[in-house]
Amino acid sequence: MNSFMDRVPAPAFGGTLDIYLLRRFAGAFCATLLVVVLLHLLGDVFNRVDNLMGHDATLANAVRFFLYRLPLLVSRSIGFATLVAAFLTLGALAHQKELVAFGASGISLHRITVPFLLFAVAISAGTFVWNETAVPFSMRHAKFVYDVQVRKAQLQSVFRDKQIWIRSDDAFIRADDFDTETGRLRGLSIYRTTPRFRLAGLIESPAALWNGDRWVPEGGTEWRFLDDGTVEKHSVAGELPLDERPDDFRIFTRSPDEFSYTELKERIRSLRRKGVDTVRDTVNLHTKVAVPLVTPITILLAIAFAVRPGRRDSIALNLAVSAAIGFSYWVLLGFCVSLGKAGAMPPWVAAWLPNMVMGALSLFLYVGSE
Repeated sequence: MNSFMDRVPAPAFGGTLDIYLLRRFAGAFCATLLVVVLLHLLGDVFNRVDNLMGHDATLANAVRFFLYRLPLLVSRSIGFATLVAAFLTLGALAHQKELVAFGASGISLHRITVPFLLFAVAISAGTFVWNETAVPFSMRHAKFVYDVQVRKAQLQSVFRDKQIWIRSDDAFIRADDFDTETGRLRGLSIYRTTPRFRLAGLIESPAALWNGDRWVPEGGTEWRFLDDGTVEKHSVAGELPLDERPDDFRIFTRSPDEFSYTELKERIRSLRRKGVDTVRDTVNLHTKVAVPLVTPITILLAIAFAVRPGRRDSIALNLAVSAAIGFSYWVLLGFCVSLGKAGAMPPWVAAWLPNMVMGALSLFLYVGSE
């Protein structure tokens, strides 16, 4: 390890070499990001156009919906665009024999890596800020356009960061959280009322699961307030007296992309105080940090592949290798996140294990690349 560190010169960052490499890399990154975002947007349009047409969405609403989704598409495209840009830039440098010239001048590969890594770190920081500001704001508006202006859903409920409230015909329904993936209401309370809005009963259940037809409680208690002033108490069993379906709750439930890191952290803290399981949210919280930070790791991997002996300088090969690396990371991330949300591994491990695997592979290949 010491011999490796001795080979890395102390970089005097800011010279002509760094400016030249940064300009090449930044130009490739901007062009690649534009192409990837456009392709991503085109795929998003094709995936959703039938659904929008099925609800007779106007052209103006459809355009607004996709414009509001654009920041999310940019966020999801940055990592892959950075990886492709690194391959294209280094491939061009190798094809034009500039890497050979750098080596002949006594400039090591590790020194050339410095501006790429610093640019990647800046991209990671910018991605995190982008995900904290633009993405949650735009996704909330996209959800409103789709649910209210396209699907014409009635705004009969109020969602706050900590609770969901819905006004039904003969009850007020409160829930701490609704899990859209499992169809489970958590921290459920049903306040049953008379036509004159007098409280007639209260049902409390830690959770209720949609079975495809009705809501099935996972335990709980029901209180009935009789006309003579007495109160009857029963255990909740069977089905809950709810006419609302999952879509009625899904409208006002925010996805992880609609939360900033700070908001999601506060949400987890609030749900934990109420005894609500927060494993899924905790996995999403760690993922918000882990995904942007994979960019510098993939840069090391791109450098190691780009300068390996016997490599062919082909744009098609560069794109193929970039796609393979990006696909492998997202498959591993999706697998680990699924295990984390299922409780099979700790949330932080689920989010960070793909980065650790990619980092170990990148460092191994990079150390032996020169």
